[in-house]
Amino acid sequence: MKRNAFCTFVCAMIALVSFAQLPTLSSGSIERHNAFPSKYIQARTVDVWLPEGYSKEKKYDVLYMHDGQMLFDSTQTWNQQSWNIDETLSQLIREKKINEVIVVAIWNSGATRHNDYFPQKPFYSIPLQKRTKILNTLRTNGSKVFAHDTVQSDNYLKFIVHELKPFIDQTYSTKKGKTHTFIAGSSMGGLISIYALCEYPQVFGGAACLSTHWTGIYTLTDNPIPKAMIRYLAKKLPDPATHKIYFDYGTTTLDTLYAPVQKKADQIMRLKGYNSSNWVTKAFKGEEHSEKAWAKRFSIPVLFLMKRNLWNR
Repeated sequence: MKRNAFCTFVCAMIALVSFAQLPTLSSGSIERHNAFPSKYIQARTVDVWLPEGYSKEKKYDVLYMHDGQMLFDSTQTWNQQSWNIDETLSQLIREKKINEVIVVAIWNSGATRHNDYFPQKPFYSIPLQKRTKILNTLRTNGSKVFAHDTVQSDNYLKFIVHELKPFIDQTYSTKKGKTHTFIAGSSMGGLISIYALCEYPQVFGGAACLSTHWTGIYTLTDNPIPKAMIRYLAKKLPDPATHKIYFDYGTTTLDTLYAPVQKKADQIMRLKGYNSSNWVTKAFKGEEHSEKAWAKRFSIPVLFLMKRNLWNR
């Protein structure tokens, strides 16, 4: 919950930080695109991580990730934690366990993060009175979870698919097909990642959803969101023959909410034909809801989605 207590402060600092120095990396390099413009959502910073030896003579897989300001350098994050994805990916590339990949790190907007990441179609399947109650939910510090009364994740995904991805494919040496295009995030970033895969199965071939925030808010009591998400998955999960999905959760802090809902999501996965070749759900006993925890296990979803094999070369 501490993560969200600083939301207002983080929002105020984003504009300053985005124009500051680039993250310090262990390997590879970052190209920053400040205030990336969009007709769908507010402009935001996009960092593109390029692996060591990046060359226009090669073609690269692409991993789109949310909460981009939290991915590389803990000295530049609000809680002094990061995913350290440059370390993990560089090691897997050196060991030839995955194809060479670039990462498109999309910064969240701060205050409107929940509005951007909350799956829109499931939300609007909830009766109006309950939607209004959700939108008025407060954090432990008394601030509203939602910055305004509009869930805009459909526009956020339009930004990624129709504006950002074409730019990335034009600017960098990418493999453009869905079998080489992945999306990942944690918490609300995990929720929007599975939503992206369901809404754009022709674009993304796999999604990694760490500590998926199935509850949407911070309680299971009188909360219609999990049922709405399960109903949505039952209708919209993409073809298991051509897609891969990774879920996980810890067992402490905020992650204690997730196991009951994840079990229901797993039932839907089985009913829709997913099996161990294209889907995995993992529980990490004792792990908390934090970048530190996600960094420790980031290699697991990466290997599951992007392991070099006949399906993905």
